Amino acid sequence: MNKNERIAVIGAGPSGITAAKNVIEAGYGDGLTLFEMSDQVGGNWVFRDEPSHSSVYETTHIISSKYWSAYEDFPFPEGTPDYPSHRHLLKYFQDYAEHFGVLERTEFNTRVDSAVRRDDGLWELTVTGPKGSRTEVFDHLMVSNGHHWNPRMPELPGEFAGEVMHSHQFKKAAPFAGKRVLVVGGGNSAADVAVECSRVAENVCISMRRGYWFLPKFMMGKPGDVVYHKTEWMPSWLRQKLLTLSVRLVQGKNADYGLEEPEYSILQGHPTLNSELMYFIGHGELQPRRGIQAIDGHTVTFTDGRQDDFDVIICATGYRTTFPFFDKSFIDWEEATQIPLYRKMFHADYDNLFFIGLFQPLGCIWPLSDYQAKLAMKAITGEWQRPDNLADKIAEELSSPHYDFVAHTKHAVEVDYTRFRRELLDELKTAGSGPYVSQVDRSGAAAEPETPKYSHRKAA
Repeated sequence: MNKNERIAVIGAGPSGITAAKNVIEAGYGDGLTLFEMSDQVGGNWVFRDEPSHSSVYETTHIISSKYWSAYEDFPFPEGTPDYPSHRHLLKYFQDYAEHFGVLERTEFNTRVDSAVRRDDGLWELTVTGPKGSRTEVFDHLMVSNGHHWNPRMPELPGEFAGEVMHSHQFKKAAPFAGKRVLVVGGGNSAADVAVECSRVAENVCISMRRGYWFLPKFMMGKPGDVVYHKTEWMPSWLRQKLLTLSVRLVQGKNADYGLEEPEYSILQGHPTLNSELMYFIGHGELQPRRGIQAIDGHTVTFTDGRQDDFDVIICATGYRTTFPFFDKSFIDWEEATQIPLYRKMFHADYDNLFFIGLFQPLGCIWPLSDYQAKLAMKAITGEWQRPDNLADKIAEELSSPHYDFVAHTKHAVEVDYTRFRRELLDELKTAGSGPYVSQVDRSGAAAEPETPKYSHRKAA
């Protein structure tokens, strides 16, 4: 392949910067442009007081531990807590981008307005930046614009007289002091927002239409994902039973807290990791409620007939998977419950289009985005060949998910971290096992990531 070929990467979040890093490492950096609509790298982890692309708030900490959230060739600095805050993470991403030479190939404050695949197979990108609008042509396109930025708002049954907002707009709890707050949803954002509001609000309720699995962030004195990965050698059925038993022993059943029991097994949906939700419910600072049946003025009626008055409704109801630069006739997966990509990255019809980071594990995305980006570059250089029957491979992958995930847009790109990691490593091995691959390949062993320690890097 010609190393003068041009490669565009859309988005300088955690997946985009590792995509760019792998382009540079493969020797294609001269033809690389990374487009970022904001003024810095970090994507969703750039906290701002005002509403923005980012959905993190003042007190956000990651829900996977540092042991399984580091790029495997770039560990967190010494002194980083088990669960880093958004401040730790932003500094980490900035250090990563600087270390691997990504910053000088990034165009900040530049929005990709459209990405069109021409008849000759090349990509025509129209972008708007500080110097106005222009169009450029690229040989390959890597899409890393994230899937946690376009809020999905529910249709509420009635007219609410107070304020309605999405959790994406939530930045800090202080504005809700003394107010009556209803949080809608049962995922990670819903639990976090409800807990934070409970510290200052007059009254906080959390409404869920169904039962969820709630997992503590620490088990047996260790981060939950460290314990989880020690079970990766087990068959799926045994792993499910052991994790279920562990959660029951640590915090009991949902019904003990007035919450509905989930109707699916613990790994068939994306669990909510929060150690404070049950604590706040148990101390009376947070009230669980069923789904919403009707709204009239400030009064909300729930499906069990209970009524409460609220000043604010915060909908933590997820996000749409959106690509605003693609025409919807080309790709539109906003309502999809399964997304047709091989290894969550390769499209059956377009061999120069790669999605990096478009998956959701029980764990962290970007260490595996690094693997995806490395595989994309192996495809570009010709060291890895797409299967001839790629459409069949995609259909097989969709029909055989890692677990029998609940059919929902929330689980459209759900994967099991360990199994997905192995799959990507296996693909990379077919392209030749280089030093990088052998360094991170632990053959599925249950252990914390073995990465070199850089003593010169200190925690922010």
